[in-house]
Amino acid sequence: MRKLLAGLICASLLLAACGGGGSTVTTSSGGSSGSGGSGSGGSGSGTANNVANAIVDEGPAALAAANDAAVNILYVNVTVCVPGSTTNCQTIDHVQVDTGSQGLRIILAVLNSTMQNALQLVSVGSGTLAECTLFVDGYSWGPIVRADVHVGGADTAITGESAPNLPVQVIGTTSYPVPSDCASAGMNIAENTVPAFGANGIIGVGLFNYDCDTFCATTQGVGNGNGYYSCTSSGCSATLVAVASQVENPVHAFATDNNGAIIELPAVGANGAATVSGTLVFGISTQSNNALAGGVSVLTTDSSGFVTTNVSSLNQNDTMSYFDSGSNAIYFEDSNIPNCTQSGFFCPASPTSLSANVTGANNLGVMLNFSIAAGDTLFNANPSFAAFSNLAGSAGSQGADTFAWGLPFYYGHNVYTAMEGVNAGGTIGPYFAF
Repeated sequence: MRKLLAGLICASLLLAACGGGGSTVTTSSGGSSGSGGSGSGGSGSGTANNVANAIVDEGPAALAAANDAAVNILYVNVTVCVPGSTTNCQTIDHVQVDTGSQGLRIILAVLNSTMQNALQLVSVGSGTLAECTLFVDGYSWGPIVRADVHVGGADTAITGESAPNLPVQVIGTTSYPVPSDCASAGMNIAENTVPAFGANGIIGVGLFNYDCDTFCATTQGVGNGNGYYSCTSSGCSATLVAVASQVENPVHAFATDNNGAIIELPAVGANGAATVSGTLVFGISTQSNNALAGGVSVLTTDSSGFVTTNVSSLNQNDTMSYFDSGSNAIYFEDSNIPNCTQSGFFCPASPTSLSANVTGANNLGVMLNFSIAAGDTLFNANPSFAAFSNLAGSAGSQGADTFAWGLPFYYGHNVYTAMEGVNAGGTIGPYFAF
């Protein structure tokens, strides 16, 4: 889930050093840490079919043109093709990797005219299927098309893992006006362009197979959690939609290596880094380069994808906690830490070390130590940096009981996201592991 509170897209003024050398992990009693294979996760090579090169940098060209830059956003290349074609294709760079959502979404303006005209719209009833995707501080609107999707391998060719005929959202259409209930549900803040979105698209490789599943086949209305619409020349109205037509997690559609994904990033120090290179590895214990490493802690989630976080210094259990590469900071509520005046992130008077116990549905508890530095100070000190390991912020008024372990946690860890209902290294997902 893209976490936009405190500014996912930041002007260069806000790019700064966050760090702390990464979190440390201690496992407590209660539950199994998982078995599975030995060895580390991915190969670290972007040439293996199930491995995609990933990077944290200041973002795509359109962001630079708007004098903006991104902070703590992990990107990969994704190739989309007209279904069945190996020549009518386009490779799109700077697609955000998000373990908190499901499915591929591409900004319309990024697609060349050939692809815009060639990708087939998905129909529902007598209309065209479109979706209102809600994020923390806005919405993205656009139709659903079908495309063959390729990720990994050479990164710029028809190699790697393939998801054929995948339903994909194209964000930013002007063909149909945005429904009023969509705009109001997204606080009337549109995120339909690259500068507003912070990426050329987003690839959701989260815990679940579809972005709504059977719920949207039985319940309609964006206010009820179903953002799908049927659009005609007369306008758009809320609709039920079959699971097979919904935006689908591409990992679920892969022929192999389809039980989860691993994000591997090196540690980032207290002053941050200009860029960080890592890998997105598909599959868990499906081949030699993605084995579930010995000693890894496996935290199963509840049916909604949540674990529980208890910060040692706070008298609260955040029961809606999750590990989310799409959040650009660690987000939680702590009234003892002031907010920055410029960036809106946390601004402690001095770097602050905290610890939290994270417990899975399997009752395995893991103690995580993390550090928070003042966002404004870090950004001003290193305005060209894009990666910070100690950036944190308030979860906001709607963030009660939530704790988002965002991308800062991923630095220095191999983080596994295992999908629902499948065996991934000896444990049935959904789970997070590190």
